[in-house]
Amino acid sequence: MPRPRWDPTSLPDLRGRTYLVTGANAGVGYFTCEQLARAGARVIMTGRSPNRLAAARAALLRRVPDAVTAATVDTLLLDTSNLGSVRAAAASVTSRDRLDGLLLNAGIVHPPRRRETTGDGHEVILATNVLGHFALAASLLTMLSRSAGPGQSRIVWTGSISTSLWRYDPADHQLAEGYTAWRAYVQSKVMVQALAFEADRRLRAADMPVASLLVHPGYSIGGRTPGIVGVNEPTKRKRFADNLQAAFTQSKEHGAWAPVRALTDPDAAGGDFFGPRFVVRGEPRAAHATRVTRSAELGARVWQVCEEATGMRWPLPG
Repeated sequence: MPRPRWDPTSLPDLRGRTYLVTGANAGVGYFTCEQLARAGARVIMTGRSPNRLAAARAALLRRVPDAVTAATVDTLLLDTSNLGSVRAAAASVTSRDRLDGLLLNAGIVHPPRRRETTGDGHEVILATNVLGHFALAASLLTMLSRSAGPGQSRIVWTGSISTSLWRYDPADHQLAEGYTAWRAYVQSKVMVQALAFEADRRLRAADMPVASLLVHPGYSIGGRTPGIVGVNEPTKRKRFADNLQAAFTQSKEHGAWAPVRALTDPDAAGGDFFGPRFVVRGEPRAAHATRVTRSAELGARVWQVCEEATGMRWPLPG
Protein backbone atom coordinates (compact mmCIF):
# COMPACT_ATOMS: atom_id res chain seq x y z
CA MET A 1 0.00 0.00 0.00
CA PRO A 2 1.53 3.35 -1.02
CA ARG A 3 2.29 5.89 1.66
CA PRO A 4 -0.06 8.87 1.96
CA ARG A 5 1.07 12.06 0.28
CA TRP A 6 3.45 14.06 2.47
CA ASP A 7 2.77 17.79 2.63
CA PRO A 8 5.95 19.65 3.67
CA THR A 9 3.92 22.78 4.42
CA SER A 10 1.58 21.01 6.87
CA LEU A 11 3.63 19.18 9.47
CA PRO A 12 2.40 17.11 12.41
CA ASP A 13 2.03 18.88 15.75
CA LEU A 14 5.54 18.74 17.19
CA ARG A 15 4.89 20.31 20.56
CA GLY A 16 6.81 18.50 23.29
CA ARG A 17 9.53 17.26 20.94
CA THR A 18 13.15 18.40 20.80
CA TYR A 19 15.48 18.25 17.81
CA LEU A 20 19.17 19.06 17.45
CA VAL A 21 20.49 20.26 14.10
CA THR A 22 24.17 20.60 13.26
CA GLY A 23 25.17 23.42 10.95
CA ALA A 24 22.01 25.33 11.86
CA ASN A 25 23.15 28.89 11.33
CA ALA A 26 22.54 28.91 7.57
CA GLY A 27 21.27 26.95 4.59
CA VAL A 28 19.33 23.72 4.91
CA GLY A 29 20.15 23.48 8.61
CA TYR A 30 18.62 26.86 9.38
CA PHE A 31 15.44 26.20 7.41
CA THR A 32 15.06 22.77 9.02
CA CYS A 33 15.07 24.49 12.41
CA GLU A 34 12.59 27.10 11.22
CA GLN A 35 10.15 24.52 9.88
CA LEU A 36 10.40 22.37 13.00
CA ALA A 37 9.87 25.36 15.27
CA ARG A 38 6.93 26.54 13.21
CA ALA A 39 5.28 23.18 13.96
CA GLY A 40 5.83 23.63 17.70
CA ALA A 41 9.09 21.77 18.28
CA ARG A 42 11.93 22.88 20.50
CA VAL A 43 15.12 23.18 18.46
CA ILE A 44 18.78 23.20 19.42
CA MET A 45 20.69 25.11 16.76
CA THR A 46 24.38 24.25 16.65
CA GLY A 47 27.32 25.79 14.81
CA ARG A 48 30.93 26.89 15.12
CA SER A 49 30.43 30.66 15.33
CA PRO A 50 28.63 32.24 18.30
CA ASN A 51 27.90 35.39 16.29
CA ARG A 52 26.38 33.50 13.36
CA LEU A 53 24.36 31.31 15.71
CA ALA A 54 23.01 34.38 17.49
CA ALA A 55 22.03 35.93 14.16
CA ALA A 56 20.30 32.74 13.03
CA ARG A 57 18.38 32.43 16.29
CA ALA A 58 17.28 36.07 16.08
CA ALA A 59 16.14 35.51 12.49
CA LEU A 60 14.11 32.43 13.45
CA LEU A 61 12.40 34.23 16.32
CA ARG A 62 11.69 37.17 14.00
CA ARG A 63 10.27 35.05 11.20
CA VAL A 64 8.14 32.73 13.34
CA PRO A 65 6.89 35.06 16.11
CA ASP A 66 3.52 33.38 16.63
CA ALA A 67 4.82 29.81 16.82
CA VAL A 68 7.85 30.03 19.08
CA THR A 69 9.16 31.68 22.18
CA ALA A 70 12.72 32.39 23.17
CA ALA A 71 12.64 29.30 25.40
CA THR A 72 12.00 26.97 22.45
CA VAL A 73 15.05 27.98 20.41
CA ASP A 74 18.44 27.18 21.94
CA THR A 75 21.92 27.56 20.52
CA LEU A 76 24.96 25.42 21.20
CA LEU A 77 28.54 25.77 20.01
CA LEU A 78 29.65 22.69 18.10
CA ASP A 79 32.47 22.22 15.63
CA THR A 80 32.17 18.76 14.09
CA SER A 81 35.79 18.90 12.89
CA ASN A 82 36.95 18.97 16.53
CA LEU A 83 36.31 15.87 18.62
CA GLY A 84 36.78 17.83 21.84
CA SER A 85 34.04 20.23 20.76
CA VAL A 86 31.79 17.27 19.92
CA ARG A 87 32.29 15.75 23.37
CA ALA A 88 31.63 19.07 25.11
CA ALA A 89 28.45 19.74 23.12
CA ALA A 90 27.17 16.21 23.72
CA ALA A 91 27.74 16.58 27.47
CA SER A 92 25.65 19.76 27.43
CA VAL A 93 22.82 18.09 25.54
CA THR A 94 22.69 15.00 27.74
CA SER A 95 21.98 17.23 30.75
CA ARG A 96 18.66 18.22 29.17
CA ASP A 97 15.27 16.55 29.45
CA ARG A 98 14.90 14.84 26.08
CA LEU A 99 16.04 14.56 22.47
CA ASP A 100 13.69 13.18 19.83
CA GLY A 101 15.75 13.70 16.72
CA LEU A 102 19.27 14.47 15.55
CA LEU A 103 19.98 15.95 12.11
CA LEU A 104 23.60 15.46 11.07
CA ASN A 105 23.75 18.30 8.56
CA ALA A 106 26.91 20.34 9.14
CA GLY A 107 29.65 19.94 6.59
CA ILE A 108 32.15 21.52 4.26
CA VAL A 109 30.67 21.70 0.77
CA HIS A 110 33.60 23.54 -0.83
CA PRO A 111 36.77 21.78 0.37
CA PRO A 112 40.19 23.45 0.29
CA ARG A 113 42.25 22.97 -2.86
CA ARG A 114 45.08 21.38 -0.88
CA ARG A 115 44.77 18.72 1.78
CA GLU A 116 44.44 20.05 5.32
CA THR A 117 44.29 18.29 8.66
CA THR A 118 42.58 19.09 11.95
CA GLY A 119 44.07 19.38 15.42
CA ASP A 120 43.09 15.72 15.91
CA GLY A 121 45.24 14.79 12.91
CA HIS A 122 42.42 13.90 10.49
CA GLU A 123 41.83 15.15 6.94
CA VAL A 124 39.50 18.10 7.43
CA ILE A 125 36.60 17.00 5.19
CA LEU A 126 36.56 13.51 6.68
CA ALA A 127 36.67 15.00 10.17
CA THR A 128 33.92 17.58 9.57
CA ASN A 129 31.50 15.64 7.41
CA VAL A 130 31.95 12.14 8.83
CA LEU A 131 33.90 11.59 12.03
CA GLY A 132 32.35 14.38 14.09
CA HIS A 133 28.85 13.23 13.28
CA PHE A 134 29.67 9.59 14.02
CA ALA A 135 31.03 10.65 17.42
CA LEU A 136 28.09 12.96 18.16
CA ALA A 137 25.54 10.24 17.38
CA ALA A 138 27.48 7.79 19.57
CA SER A 139 27.44 10.27 22.45
CA LEU A 140 23.71 11.01 22.15
CA LEU A 141 22.41 7.54 21.35
CA THR A 142 21.47 6.66 24.94
CA MET A 143 19.57 9.93 25.32
CA LEU A 144 17.76 9.38 22.03
CA SER A 145 16.79 5.89 23.16
CA ARG A 146 15.56 7.18 26.51
CA SER A 147 13.39 9.82 24.79
CA ALA A 148 11.78 7.44 22.31
CA GLY A 149 8.51 6.92 24.20
CA PRO A 150 5.95 4.82 22.25
CA GLY A 151 7.68 5.54 18.92
CA GLN A 152 11.24 5.87 17.73
CA SER A 153 13.71 8.70 18.04
CA ARG A 154 15.62 9.42 14.86
CA ILE A 155 19.12 10.02 13.60
CA VAL A 156 19.09 11.59 10.15
CA TRP A 157 22.26 11.68 8.05
CA THR A 158 22.75 14.09 5.14
CA GLY A 159 23.96 12.44 1.96
CA SER A 160 24.37 13.79 -1.55
CA ILE A 161 23.47 13.06 -5.16
CA SER A 162 27.21 13.33 -5.86
CA THR A 163 27.84 9.78 -4.59
CA SER A 164 27.07 8.36 -8.02
CA LEU A 165 29.77 10.50 -9.65
CA TRP A 166 32.99 9.06 -8.16
CA ARG A 167 34.53 5.68 -7.52
CA TYR A 168 35.09 5.18 -3.80
CA ASP A 169 38.58 4.15 -2.61
CA PRO A 170 38.23 2.24 0.69
CA ALA A 171 41.99 2.03 1.09
CA ASP A 172 42.61 5.75 1.63
CA HIS A 173 39.95 7.30 3.88
CA GLN A 174 42.30 10.09 4.95
CA LEU A 175 43.22 10.90 1.32
CA ALA A 176 46.92 10.91 2.10
CA GLU A 177 47.56 10.43 -1.63
CA GLY A 178 45.74 11.82 -4.64
CA TYR A 179 43.79 14.47 -2.74
CA THR A 180 41.43 16.68 -4.71
CA ALA A 181 38.65 18.86 -3.35
CA TRP A 182 36.01 17.00 -5.35
CA ARG A 183 37.26 13.58 -4.28
CA ALA A 184 37.33 14.65 -0.63
CA TYR A 185 33.73 15.84 -0.71
CA VAL A 186 32.27 12.89 -2.60
CA GLN A 187 34.19 10.31 -0.60
CA SER A 188 32.92 11.89 2.63
CA LYS A 189 29.33 11.60 1.39
CA VAL A 190 29.80 7.98 0.34
CA MET A 191 30.99 7.29 3.86
CA VAL A 192 28.06 9.19 5.41
CA GLN A 193 25.54 7.20 3.40
CA ALA A 194 27.26 3.92 4.21
CA LEU A 195 27.15 4.86 7.91
CA ALA A 196 23.45 5.69 7.75
CA PHE A 197 22.57 2.24 6.44
CA GLU A 198 25.05 0.48 8.72
CA ALA A 199 23.58 2.32 11.71
CA ASP A 200 20.14 1.11 10.66
CA ARG A 201 21.36 -2.49 10.53
CA ARG A 202 23.02 -2.25 13.94
CA LEU A 203 20.14 -0.44 15.65
CA ARG A 204 17.68 -3.05 14.35
CA ALA A 205 19.90 -5.92 15.47
CA ALA A 206 20.17 -4.36 18.94
CA ASP A 207 16.40 -3.73 19.04
CA MET A 208 17.01 -0.07 19.91
CA PRO A 209 14.05 2.37 19.72
CA VAL A 210 16.10 4.69 17.48
CA ALA A 211 15.86 4.83 13.70
CA SER A 212 18.65 5.80 11.30
CA LEU A 213 17.51 7.53 8.11
CA LEU A 214 19.22 9.22 5.19
CA VAL A 215 18.34 12.33 3.17
CA HIS A 216 19.72 14.52 0.45
CA PRO A 217 18.60 18.12 -0.25
CA GLY A 218 18.88 18.05 -4.04
CA TYR A 219 20.48 21.03 -5.74
CA SER A 220 19.59 23.75 -3.25
CA ILE A 221 21.28 27.13 -3.75
CA GLY A 222 21.44 30.45 -1.95
CA GLY A 223 20.44 32.67 -4.85
CA ARG A 224 17.01 31.03 -5.01
CA THR A 225 16.55 31.21 -1.24
CA PRO A 226 14.72 33.97 0.66
CA GLY A 227 17.03 36.74 1.82
CA ILE A 228 17.41 36.72 5.61
CA VAL A 229 19.72 39.08 7.45
CA GLY A 230 22.52 37.13 9.07
CA VAL A 231 21.48 33.86 7.44
CA ASN A 232 21.25 34.24 3.66
CA GLU A 233 22.33 37.45 1.97
CA PRO A 234 23.18 36.70 -1.68
CA THR A 235 24.56 39.47 -3.85
CA LYS A 236 22.58 40.71 -6.84
CA ARG A 237 25.02 38.92 -9.11
CA LYS A 238 24.54 35.61 -7.31
CA ARG A 239 20.78 36.05 -7.26
CA PHE A 240 20.79 36.65 -11.03
CA ALA A 241 23.13 33.74 -11.80
CA ASP A 242 21.27 31.29 -9.59
CA ASN A 243 17.90 32.23 -11.04
CA LEU A 244 19.22 31.28 -14.48
CA GLN A 245 19.33 27.73 -13.10
CA ALA A 246 15.72 27.76 -11.92
CA ALA A 247 14.73 24.74 -14.02
CA PHE A 248 17.02 22.37 -12.11
CA THR A 249 17.56 23.99 -8.71
CA GLN A 250 15.55 24.92 -5.65
CA SER A 251 15.84 27.08 -2.57
CA LYS A 252 17.53 25.87 0.57
CA GLU A 253 14.16 26.36 2.25
CA HIS A 254 12.79 23.61 0.01
CA GLY A 255 15.99 21.63 0.46
CA ALA A 256 15.05 21.34 4.13
CA TRP A 257 11.87 19.45 3.26
CA ALA A 258 13.63 16.07 3.01
CA PRO A 259 15.33 16.21 6.44
CA VAL A 260 12.17 17.56 8.05
CA ARG A 261 10.21 14.65 6.62
CA ALA A 262 12.80 12.14 7.84
CA LEU A 263 12.65 13.63 11.32
CA THR A 264 8.87 13.93 11.64
CA ASP A 265 6.93 11.71 9.23
CA PRO A 266 5.17 9.17 11.48
CA ASP A 267 5.29 6.59 8.67
CA ALA A 268 9.05 6.92 8.07
CA ALA A 269 11.23 4.04 9.21
CA GLY A 270 14.86 3.18 9.74
CA GLY A 271 16.72 2.72 6.47
CA ASP A 272 14.46 5.13 4.56
CA PHE A 273 16.13 7.59 2.18
CA PHE A 274 14.35 10.81 1.23
CA GLY A 275 15.21 13.34 -1.45
CA PRO A 276 13.45 15.74 -3.83
CA ARG A 277 10.88 14.23 -6.19
CA PHE A 278 12.83 15.26 -9.29
CA VAL A 279 16.23 14.43 -7.74
CA VAL A 280 17.46 18.03 -7.79
CA ARG A 281 14.22 19.73 -6.80
CA GLY A 282 10.69 19.05 -5.60
CA GLU A 283 8.75 17.67 -2.67
CA PRO A 284 10.45 14.94 -0.61
CA ARG A 285 9.97 11.39 -1.81
CA ALA A 286 11.65 8.02 -1.37
CA ALA A 287 15.06 8.18 -3.08
CA HIS A 288 17.43 5.54 -4.42
CA ALA A 289 20.88 5.29 -2.87
CA THR A 290 23.88 4.25 -4.93
CA ARG A 291 24.60 0.54 -4.63
CA VAL A 292 28.02 0.94 -3.04
CA THR A 293 26.61 2.94 -0.12
CA ARG A 294 24.11 0.16 0.65
CA SER A 295 26.86 -2.45 0.82
CA ALA A 296 26.94 -4.13 4.24
CA GLU A 297 30.62 -4.92 3.69
CA LEU A 298 31.45 -1.27 3.04
CA GLY A 299 29.24 -0.15 5.93
CA ALA A 300 31.10 -2.39 8.38
CA ARG A 301 34.47 -1.20 7.07
CA VAL A 302 33.58 2.49 7.33
CA TRP A 303 32.13 1.91 10.79
CA GLN A 304 35.42 0.38 11.96
CA VAL A 305 37.38 3.27 10.45
CA CYS A 306 35.22 5.75 12.37
CA GLU A 307 35.56 3.85 15.64
CA GLU A 308 39.33 3.77 15.31
CA ALA A 309 39.62 7.43 14.26
CA THR A 310 37.33 8.79 16.98
CA GLY A 311 38.08 6.30 19.75
CA MET A 312 34.33 5.97 20.28
CA ARG A 313 31.88 3.09 20.09
CA TRP A 314 28.11 3.34 19.94
CA PRO A 315 26.56 2.05 23.19
CA LEU A 316 24.62 -0.76 21.57
CA PRO A 317 23.48 -3.71 23.70
CA GLY A 318 24.67 -7.18 22.83
